[in-house]
Amino acid sequence: MVTLAIYLLVILARALAGPCIPNKADVILVYCYPKTIITRIPECPYGWEVNQLALGGICYNGIHDSGYYQFTIPDLSPKNKSYCGTQSEFKNPVYHFYNSIVSNDSSVIVKNQPVNYSFTCTYNANYLVNQAAFDQRVATVHVKNGSSGSFESQLSLNFYSNAKFSSIKEAPFVVETSEIGSDIFAGVEAKGLSDRFKVVLNNCWATPSSEYFYQIHWPLITKGCATDYSIIVHENGKTNRATFQFNAFRFRNIPKLSKVWLHCETHVCDSEKFSCPVICDKRRQRAEQTGGVLVAEITVRSKWL
Repeated sequence: MVTLAIYLLVILARALAGPCIPNKADVILVYCYPKTIITRIPECPYGWEVNQLALGGICYNGIHDSGYYQFTIPDLSPKNKSYCGTQSEFKNPVYHFYNSIVSNDSSVIVKNQPVNYSFTCTYNANYLVNQAAFDQRVATVHVKNGSSGSFESQLSLNFYSNAKFSSIKEAPFVVETSEIGSDIFAGVEAKGLSDRFKVVLNNCWATPSSEYFYQIHWPLITKGCATDYSIIVHENGKTNRATFQFNAFRFRNIPKLSKVWLHCETHVCDSEKFSCPVICDKRRQRAEQTGGVLVAEITVRSKWL
């Protein structure tokens, strides 16, 4: 009972205290996530309340959380690239996102020192492309087009019925154990690009998990070239589509009914600036990287299951 009374007195004392105690917040915490940016400032910076601070000088969306004022940019997608004053800049091969948290008081006089907390998040261009599981398999890629600004392209990782790459094989499909060793035809295709831009496969690899960098993996294409004689790269950096074929396989010591995930790291090459076709003899590759990793899944099972 005494403890409860003391607790109530503390709450009452805080309520009567009025404004928070000023805190010199020279350091802020910035969390740069793939799709979200979160900024945290120690509470009451220079005496400012959370409702007196605005993200980009526009949005009063800060919340009080565990001794901090927290502001969130929830979406870095193109339609929200200027969310609450957020600005972006692309300097190959890196994207920069900028914003600030500023004080704003409409009262006649201001007794607190004005504050402006600027922050930046930097991303490699590859990280801005959405992971595309095979049942979706479409990701948006932003291509810098010289002085003409930017435009969008749709990149898809597809499987095909044969080496003509004319008929897309609907996903998901199953490879029976009796078909291990048979040919699988795959490719990454871009739609919406002008003819000057070519699709280049940097690296393709397979894993028994959807994770990009799973510890068990099998390389198929490295630096644009096949890793062994059984893999054939048909075209790479020549058109708006890069295609290749490999033999179906399964991972050892993995359950009989299992999934093999195919990952392809791609980029889009401006043929007016670079030589885009990949020449595997000399391993030459000079291109502007603006793509990401596309992911697809294949299911391998025993026909006796």
